[in-house]
Amino acid sequence: MAPRKKTKVRREPRRELPKPASRTLPLRAMAAEALDNYFTSLNGHKPAHMYDLVMREVEEPLFKSVLDYSQGNQVRAADILGINRGTLRKKLKLYGLAQ
Repeated sequence: MAPRKKTKVRREPRRELPKPASRTLPLRAMAAEALDNYFTSLNGHKPAHMYDLVMREVEEPLFKSVLDYSQGNQVRAADILGINRGTLRKKLKLYGLAQ
């Protein structure tokens, strides 16, 4: 049996993301700052269902960005996100992003 021919891995060019004008912070620091601002803005009101709130706020732009990066390829997007393609499709439908 003949050996398999090696194929080159096709790499996508790196996409430069716009940087905030004033500073560049890691995502974790930006999330902490946003949460601090949220708690400050409550003015004494009791927060509730924080996990659901944060997931709704983060998932939709995350899926939009990854789909854009993968040029709409849901299999690649699911792989990048580390989730099952069926789960990705369900979430896309939930957020009205299904194609």
